Amino acid sequence: MISILVASHGRLSEELVKTAEMIAGRQAQISWLSLDSRDSVESLQSKYNKALTVFTEHNDVLILSDMWGGSPFEAAGRIVTDNPAHIALIGGVNLPLLLEAFVSRNRPLDQLVDHLMVVSKEAIRQFQLPSAK
Repeated sequence: MISILVASHGRLSEELVKTAEMIAGRQAQISWLSLDSRDSVESLQSKYNKALTVFTEHNDVLILSDMWGGSPFEAAGRIVTDNPAHIALIGGVNLPLLLEAFVSRNRPLDQLVDHLMVVSKEAIRQFQLPSAK
């Protein structure tokens, strides 16, 4: 099973995990980390290193960050660079993507990432009324 670490500015990551677990049930091998206003990319990397120690050593890890290019993403990118075979990173986490990761994480890491990239395109949609004929 792939371990999942959700990272964000502020407490978004914690609340996303709590909300997803309210829907899908308590999850093993999941954690979150939050960037606060005092953090630098370096201190955030230390938080990542500490957060990763809670996972079972043999598990691959998927990091889901709140947005592409933000500090949580940049720090995670440095972590992935050190271990690309066992850690993957996706920027732009939302509730549907996290729920899909929960139910799909028995796949190998590369297949899970590919799957999430496909289904994420369906996670955000505009509501439209049926057109009258």
